[in-house]
Amino acid sequence: MIRLSKLCDYGIALLTALVRHEGEQRSAAELAEATGVPPAMASKILKQLCRAGLLESWRGARGGYSLARPPAAVTVAEIIEALDGPIALTACIEEGAGDCVIETLCPARGNWQRINDAIREALSGITLADMAETVPEAFLLPEERRDAAAARP
Repeated sequence: MIRLSKLCDYGIALLTALVRHEGEQRSAAELAEATGVPPAMASKILKQLCRAGLLESWRGARGGYSLARPPAAVTVAEIIEALDGPIALTACIEEGAGDCVIETLCPARGNWQRINDAIREALSGITLADMAETVPEAFLLPEERRDAAAARP
């Protein structure tokens, strides 16, 4: 089974919350509340995303986090790599020396590389803007929930 880490899943949820407020700063606490991500985990993820250059952080009473680039310029592949490391389905295609003892003789290695490249290409074709297109109401920030409730007949 191929599965992203919880860290990565939470990171995409936090980033999509920021997309809805592009150009604004949101605190880690606000983003944690909006997404249901535990506050300590949200802080850890947001710091990693800053180190990767996907977010900017702002200090002070009105500080917080904002997107470093437009959502359409951030790919899902970049987010995964920032939080989970290089995209690699098997140890032999990771960057650097792998853990496989038959790595240099393996007849399947070339095909694993093709598969990995196809997955990377697919993930590079999906942007943060795409991921944020439809957001369940449960993931809206408190003021968005009020606005959505007021707009209902």
